[in-house]
Parts: sequence; structure tokens; C-alpha cells
Amino acid sequence: MPGHTENEITVNAPVELVWEMTNDLPGWPQLFSEYASLEILEQKGDTTTFRLTMHPDENGKVWSWVSERTVDRKGLTVRARRVETGPFAHMDIHWQYFKVPGGTRMKWTQDFAMKPDAPVDDDWMTDNINRNSPIQMALIRDKIEQRERESHAPAVSRL
Repeated sequence: MPGHTENEITVNAPVELVWEMTNDLPGWPQLFSEYASLEILEQKGDTTTFRLTMHPDENGKVWSWVSERTVDRKGLTVRARRVETGPFAHMDIHWQYFKVPGGTRMKWTQDFAMKPDAPVDDDWMTDNINRNSPIQMALIRDKIEQRERESHAPAVSRL
């Protein structure tokens, strides 16, 4: 059966800042701990095609793939899919942002299926995504909240 995950987190920052930081693709290697690099291959309107490369895994393997991502700033949503699917038969991602009291709720939904010859099955990948997404979301939340605090900190003058 295909995999499906939903993970969400609330960030104590305005939706504008959360949107800006999480949709700054060149900044992803500094935002996510798992990504080593991101190369933008093509930009057409609200759609970006890019290559994402991860840090080596515990076996030294470096995973890389091409994705296509379309942002809808007005609707506060992002849709993405892997173009180079690798071990996935398909991988579709939907990000949603919601203004909530005190900040922004960010929700990531992933629908996918592994190829029959993939090294792992749908259940394994579902568990893996559900373990990793909350870790990445917490790191992102902390970085955004730090930026938000810094933007309101009084300037320190030199004597």
C-alpha cells in the first residue's frame, strides 16, 4: 500500500517569515541538517526545478535527486514532486502554512510509493519520514524563532 505521512509544527513567528525562510531554496542546506547542497536547475514563474543532495548516510552513500516545486504564496501552499524518483515510484509533497494565534502552523504531507526493487518498502519509508520530519521541523522552527527574536532585539551601541 502506498505511503502517506502528515507532520506539523507551530512556529512562534509570523507566517511571512516562516514562508520566506522555508521557501528560500538556496538556503535549505543551512536550514535542514540533512541537505549538503541544492542547485537550482530551472525557474519558470512559481515553479523551480532543482537538484538536492544529502550528506552521506551511515554507509557513506550520497543520495541526490531532482525535484520540481511550485509555490502558491497567496494560498500559503507548496506542491512538489520528485522528477528523478530514484527508489520511489513517485513522491508527492504538499506543504501548508496556517496563521494561528502566536505564530504559524506548518504542515507537511507526503504521498509516495517505493519501487518493487527499492532497498526498503513503503512501511519502512513511512516510519523513516515520520521519525525524521519532526526532527527537521523542530530544527527549522528553532532557526526561524531565533531569527524572529533577533529581528526584535534592541541594537547594541558601542561606547
